[in-house]
Amino acid sequence: MEHTYRYAWIVPFIPLPVPMLIGAGLLLFPTATKNLRRIWAFLSVLLLSIAMVFSTDFFIQQINNSYSHQYVWSWTINNDFSLEFGHLIDPLTSIMSILITTVGITVLIYSDNYMSHDQGYLRFFAYMSFSNSAMLGLVTSSNLVQIYIFWELVGMCSYLLIGFWFTRPLAANACQKAFITNRVGDFGLLLGILGLYWVTGSFEFQDLFEIFNNLISNHEVNYLFVTLCAFLLFFGAVAKSAQFPLHVWLPDAMEGPTPISALIHAATMVAAGIFLVARLFPLFIVLPYIMNLISLIGIITVLLGATLALAQKDIKKTLAYSTMSQLGYMMLALGMGSYRAALFHLITHAYSKALLFLGSGSIIHSMEAIVGYSPEKSQNMALMGGLSKHIPITKTAFLLGTLSLCGIPPLACFWSKDEILNDSWLYSTIFAIIACSTAGFTSFYMFRIYLLTFEGHFHIHFKNYSGKKNSLVYSMSLWGNEGTKPITKNFRLHLLTLLILNNNEKSFFLKKKTYQVYANGKTLTCPFITIPYFVNKKTWPYESKNTMIFPIFLLVLFILFVGFIGIPFNQGGIDLDILSISLTPYINLLHQNINSSNSEDWYEFIINSIRSVSIAYLGIFVASFLYKPVSSSIQNLELINLFAKIGYKKNFWNKITNIIYHCSYNRGYIDAFYAASLSRGIKGLAELTHFFDRQIIDGIINGVGILNFFVGESIKYIGGGRISSYLFFYLSSLFIFLLIYYFLN
Repeated sequence: MEHTYRYAWIVPFIPLPVPMLIGAGLLLFPTATKNLRRIWAFLSVLLLSIAMVFSTDFFIQQINNSYSHQYVWSWTINNDFSLEFGHLIDPLTSIMSILITTVGITVLIYSDNYMSHDQGYLRFFAYMSFSNSAMLGLVTSSNLVQIYIFWELVGMCSYLLIGFWFTRPLAANACQKAFITNRVGDFGLLLGILGLYWVTGSFEFQDLFEIFNNLISNHEVNYLFVTLCAFLLFFGAVAKSAQFPLHVWLPDAMEGPTPISALIHAATMVAAGIFLVARLFPLFIVLPYIMNLISLIGIITVLLGATLALAQKDIKKTLAYSTMSQLGYMMLALGMGSYRAALFHLITHAYSKALLFLGSGSIIHSMEAIVGYSPEKSQNMALMGGLSKHIPITKTAFLLGTLSLCGIPPLACFWSKDEILNDSWLYSTIFAIIACSTAGFTSFYMFRIYLLTFEGHFHIHFKNYSGKKNSLVYSMSLWGNEGTKPITKNFRLHLLTLLILNNNEKSFFLKKKTYQVYANGKTLTCPFITIPYFVNKKTWPYESKNTMIFPIFLLVLFILFVGFIGIPFNQGGIDLDILSISLTPYINLLHQNINSSNSEDWYEFIINSIRSVSIAYLGIFVASFLYKPVSSSIQNLELINLFAKIGYKKNFWNKITNIIYHCSYNRGYIDAFYAASLSRGIKGLAELTHFFDRQIIDGIINGVGILNFFVGESIKYIGGGRISSYLFFYLSSLFIFLLIYYFLN
């Protein structure tokens, strides 16, 4: 076993040959490399599977032997300074390695078909393999310097993956936004690492924790300074895991391909911040102010992410805000000291969110059969609906992932989220109320996604009052010129339509009158609505191919069974679980009383679960009531109008829902605030600095030069070479000076 651990450093480098060989092949043999591109996908999956086998073996050895292993070698030595590189294999490393490799394998298999049409197929797999390698290097790092190196590599890979379609302006702006936002956090992380080294004199985790705890307990260090260093370390995790206020990059990161979104949101970039806080947990836990700050940032992120997801129309951005909210739960758990619950939720959420993102990719593929390749349309839930009968496998998998994220037993996220909610009641009543309310919001917006996407009929779009059409594709008017009949508010409110799609004809009912329309494949537009028409079944949404369905099926198995590792069982009169046993060696290093095991009995567990499950079902009920399919009417998809159905004449209710809707849809106006206060402020400061440089600094220098020029020109004409002239000017100047002196005195 020692021999196996000694060569564990190879694991992060196992996926690395893929990007190296692809780069060399494109440089030396471009045609052959492109023609044999499916081999690179197979090689990527194969190498990551080998890394998964090693990671699983390390995890099993950790359970059986219950101790950690660290192997280091010196990189540079200079007087008292020594920098060592190596690897640390402990339960946290083993769990994260398994998570990275299993999710990475499913995403790579899925991507083979999803990206088959893309010209950047080889570049995609090179980026993905390099990203997996960087993340494995991060979780196996044995010191802070090594973590920072791989931390930056993960950020670089995320930049490349988010901006994969860099020719699209939105994708280019999104990767730049992610890069700049994370630079803020990474700079804080670097300062924190340097400050911590100045205090402890070590970068190695085990030495650093021991020295730091001794300094704190003996009061031999400035408490304010070490608190600042810990805050800077946490600030790096805030940016990477999209915590408030550095969360703004996350929804824009959806401009990348969907498999990239699945990987980033499940096992790489956003998980890196949670991992860092978990790795440095022995340091944070002896600083109460930092623990309180972590829990505060976590609960704000929980509520903000769920609130901003309520009214989003883009399916991937809604899932992105969902990820932000769930990461807030993990950060909240770490701040409360519930180390085990945070890691447990990291695992269950990773598989659930990977399933949901891959399912959304299947939905987007099916929508592209209707609207063509247009992310603005294929990802817009306002254009979806009725997909249940066309993609039943994706629908079932997506429903299971939705139920898991909502916390419905016995699916994966129920066990972890329920534990966090129970711990929050012991920590703070206010935090517990917010966390439980957000669990209801989670159920609401997740079932909103499901109902708008799969249930009902294909959505038809009303024109707005200005007469501008909101059409799906090219259109023609049913009654001649468009806009020949006026659209009034009352008429719009009472308009009931039903779309019946057949192979050769369609019928729609308008105010109890039936109009038969034969379109021959064209889209027909009346003055009120735009109707998408499908010529034959080939243009209907269709289920994805088996290479995309298979990884979705694997993730379904994970969310069905991975939660059981946290179920308490009785062992020698003590209630434990597999996850607690595997984390016990690491938790013992903390020298603190942490929630490392679940000591409650089954009766108490069920009683505590009733509250969280009831809240989840309440959110599902509200979503089902507001977004339920209506057989005789087409629903307006905006949240404000759905609420208005309950009481249209209640002006106060409309104002409240209007505020909620617009605040959620516009991202809480946080991006606008940053644009106004930071972007424009920095631009104004740059313009002021530019003005000062050009007009003041350059003006003084240019003025001195011009003054010398004119003085020289003037003196040139004065000097004629005659001594009598010089004496005249000299005596005249002396006379004038004496007169001035006389009158002044």
